[in-house]
Amino acid sequence: MRFVVAGDLAPVIAATTQWLVRAYPGVGGSFSATLVKVQARQAVTVAAWLRYPTALDAAFLDMMGPGGAARLDGVVGGDEPESGEDTWRSWVDEVVVSWAACLLADPALAATAVEALADTDHAGDLERDFRRLTEPDRRDLEAAVLLRHPDLLAPIADLHRAELLACLNSDSADAA
Repeated sequence: MRFVVAGDLAPVIAATTQWLVRAYPGVGGSFSATLVKVQARQAVTVAAWLRYPTALDAAFLDMMGPGGAARLDGVVGGDEPESGEDTWRSWVDEVVVSWAACLLADPALAATAVEALADTDHAGDLERDFRRLTEPDRRDLEAAVLLRHPDLLAPIADLHRAELLACLNSDSADAA
């Protein structure tokens, strides 16, 4: 029997981050591209940990698969994937992308989501420094003008925003 640990979300986090960075690229040079990737990865990590809060959830994801990027590509009007890209694209999780988009568009919501991570199995696994997501500085915002633009993110964020809000509200209700 294979035991699933929090690190098993790594392929979903990597592929989902890649999709976001390609759909909403950085403005500027390589430094901006790096800042965009860091912000996207932080948002995707928080979203994935909330979506799959336990090792059992991660195991179900491992068995069922995340679903892929096809619907998302249609929503943003993306190009057909080049040959050889299908493998990583199959690891993109639509709900995680949507939740990450919500977090990127609203740093206050992102801070609430980061606080909710305390109720997940991932809380103690890694250092949880999500400042580029929750407290972006001027350079972060300039580099990620497309990645953080609420109007541009809305078609993706709106796909599963209600589920994210319900998840965060149930966490805060449990804490009360």
